[in-house]
Amino acid sequence: MASASPRPSHRRSLRTRRTLVVSAAAVAAAVGAGVLVMNANAYPVDLYHQVLPAKDGWAASGSGTTGGAKADAAHTFTVSTRAQLVKALGSATDTTPRIIKVKGTIDANTNDSGKKLTCADYASGTGYSLSAYLKAFDPATYGKKAPSGTQETARKAAQDKQKKNIVLRVPSNTTIVGVPGTKAGILGGSVLVQNVKNVIIRNLTFADTQDCFPQWDPTDGSAGEWNSNYDSVTLRGATNVWADHNTFTDAPTFDKTEATYYGRKYQVHDGALDITNGSDLVTVERNQFLNHDKTMLIGSSDTDSTGKLRVTIHHNLWKGIVQRAPLARIGQIHLYNNVYDTTTVNGYAPKYSLDSRAKAQVVAERNVWKIPADAKVAKLLSGDGTGSVAGTGNLVNGKATDIVAAYNAANSKKLKTTVNWTPALTAGLQTTVTSLLTDLTGTTGAGTLS
Repeated sequence: MASASPRPSHRRSLRTRRTLVVSAAAVAAAVGAGVLVMNANAYPVDLYHQVLPAKDGWAASGSGTTGGAKADAAHTFTVSTRAQLVKALGSATDTTPRIIKVKGTIDANTNDSGKKLTCADYASGTGYSLSAYLKAFDPATYGKKAPSGTQETARKAAQDKQKKNIVLRVPSNTTIVGVPGTKAGILGGSVLVQNVKNVIIRNLTFADTQDCFPQWDPTDGSAGEWNSNYDSVTLRGATNVWADHNTFTDAPTFDKTEATYYGRKYQVHDGALDITNGSDLVTVERNQFLNHDKTMLIGSSDTDSTGKLRVTIHHNLWKGIVQRAPLARIGQIHLYNNVYDTTTVNGYAPKYSLDSRAKAQVVAERNVWKIPADAKVAKLLSGDGTGSVAGTGNLVNGKATDIVAAYNAANSKKLKTTVNWTPALTAGLQTTVTSLLTDLTGTTGAGTLS
């Protein structure tokens, strides 16, 4: 398995390895616009035009991932409102390269004139009310069957109104980057990358993506569940996507503050970054995943697209995460140099980190776990008896640990320990990871690029 020696300075390499050679005319134009600096090797370093480096995970496959690097001036936008962002995104079928610079925090729950919208605004005119919904589908009187009727129809109508406002569809050949120093991000929005290719998303905070109208499903599990829509970022049938230096969080609305109905938590958050429906060739690196339950789903079902769902996840920090970091199905997934801090934070108590099921082929190597003294290593993993987890060099509280052996010793549905592939796209893989927790705390997530 290919690997690289530890780098002497992560901060220095972060600024020098992601470079793009462009034409002299482009360099001159960029310098004139004040957006280009030069490194010691005289290559231009431009946050907005940077492309995924060679061999940097699955998204480097084929022609690689360049996003909107070829965008002309007419398709380079700076946005600070939801309306401006929607206009800059344009049609989901327009493949013209574009660069979108997000300046400051954009509240997705606003109308075109910038007025704040609430759940009550979306429900207005639909006939929906939570109290009426709860009365209509109380299991004590309605039973354990799927909701249908006036209030369920009204709930769907209200949900559709919110969906039209907060779901932001990204076209092919697009780069979306937060402007450094502006606390760039999207509050309450759901970025949808569906049936498109070549997309870059960087340096953004995705916070508190809420569904105002969760649906009650009495058949979900033994006691039923409240299920919501809208991930902060959703990849569906997307190819060649690079998600880099972003922060995903439920803040400021933590699940512990939500009410309980029918004995189950009224869950308004869905996934943070889900990769489903045959998405392929994805690299997720140097992000922070914080304060969230169902964090990352790879594969929408046990019958999602065979031969796809190839995902690399490296140098990410996971803290205050309950589960799905990730939950992997079917694909070939490489996890390396990630840090998992399983301390309970803001009420988010961990169930497990990694779940391999539906014959997923996962290589998990040189990751670091920090767990409480009374926590069990066997609970770091999960599976259905068909998934695989291979890989070595993982540390738990600073000690080399065979996490798969620990899981298998405690569970009847064993994880397989061999996979049918060998990772080759492993740029930046560190073999020494004793300082990884400290390193990633200060160099990952939104706001650390310049």
